Amino acid sequence: MISRCMRLAAVLLLCSLLAPAAAGTALPAGPNAGPSAGQGAARAALLREAERALAAGPFSVMDKQRVPPSGDKHDFLTLAPYWWPDPAKPNGLPYIRRDGEVNPESKRDTDDVPFGQMTDAVTTLAAAFRNTQDERFAARAALLLRVWFLDPSTRMNPNLDYGQGVPGRNTGRGAGIIATRKLVGVVDAAQRLEMSPSWTGRDRQGLRAWCAAYAAWLQTSRNGREEAAALNNHGTWYEAQLTALLLYTGRRDEAKARFQQAGTRLSSQIEPDGRQPRELERTRSWNYSVMNLDGWFTVARLAEEAGIDLWNFRTPDGRSLRAALDYLVAFAGGGAKWPHTQIAPVEWDGLVAVLDRAAVVWNAGQYRTLADRLRLAAR
Repeated sequence: MISRCMRLAAVLLLCSLLAPAAAGTALPAGPNAGPSAGQGAARAALLREAERALAAGPFSVMDKQRVPPSGDKHDFLTLAPYWWPDPAKPNGLPYIRRDGEVNPESKRDTDDVPFGQMTDAVTTLAAAFRNTQDERFAARAALLLRVWFLDPSTRMNPNLDYGQGVPGRNTGRGAGIIATRKLVGVVDAAQRLEMSPSWTGRDRQGLRAWCAAYAAWLQTSRNGREEAAALNNHGTWYEAQLTALLLYTGRRDEAKARFQQAGTRLSSQIEPDGRQPRELERTRSWNYSVMNLDGWFTVARLAEEAGIDLWNFRTPDGRSLRAALDYLVAFAGGGAKWPHTQIAPVEWDGLVAVLDRAAVVWNAGQYRTLADRLRLAAR
């Protein structure tokens, strides 16, 4: 059975492989270049998802019943997913950490689930619009964006002051910023919508203003500074979010400066053999290794826009994105057994999306072949 995430990976496949052709640029030549035989199926999957997304939402931070500590429901509110009531305490407070074990309470009446549903729908609809020019898709995506970000009665305030709060310990922390990592896809989608009359100049101006305000919060708030200093996937996705927002709001030079320094962060996270030690410490070490690499692939894609090549960045001792990918590939699809702690079944969907992009970036057919094999195995 193909999961929802796997279907959305098909959207990424189309964005990765068809975007150059859509822009009028030839795909790289060679026997390993260009779309795979499964591209037609991926396009069909994209359009099926887009039809479903026409009925999605709209979503708003105002829909929750919980009220943030500020008293303003426009503030984004989430609870730390791996923290649970302490059974040794009569009231369970303060909560204690059980890494990798999701507390269902964290997904009830908080903003991260509807935010994810909104971003998935917007990304899918915008990709379908670019692929078909069907204005239905653009109009629905525009509505979802307006409700979440722009309409004064339903918009989210541009902060995460109350992200991943831990009952009995705090009302929010830097780690909560990981919840908005899909903002990278939102700004990509907004740019695809710019050719549509449904996404007006006023909409574009409003979203850029919101993104500029959120970028400022990321750089100046206590939570933002805390997340910027994170040494694992949290720091990677902070970088991806911030640079995406800087590029979208016209601050290219500032984004470029960050990309030029990104090698320092990358080389601190990836070993010469490709291991990501801070992700391997986790109880879901496969998931976090893939998630962090996906974050780095996102940063590298954005860096291209500023003329910086992180894809081929390599330290003298061999630390690189490709080394990190090849370390994971060795355990994928019937390879060696994953030797690190993994309390949940290994899923391939995140790696498939990374492989699809790697096949294009490095013109490497072996990555596409493995991605197609993993897709078939998941059916």
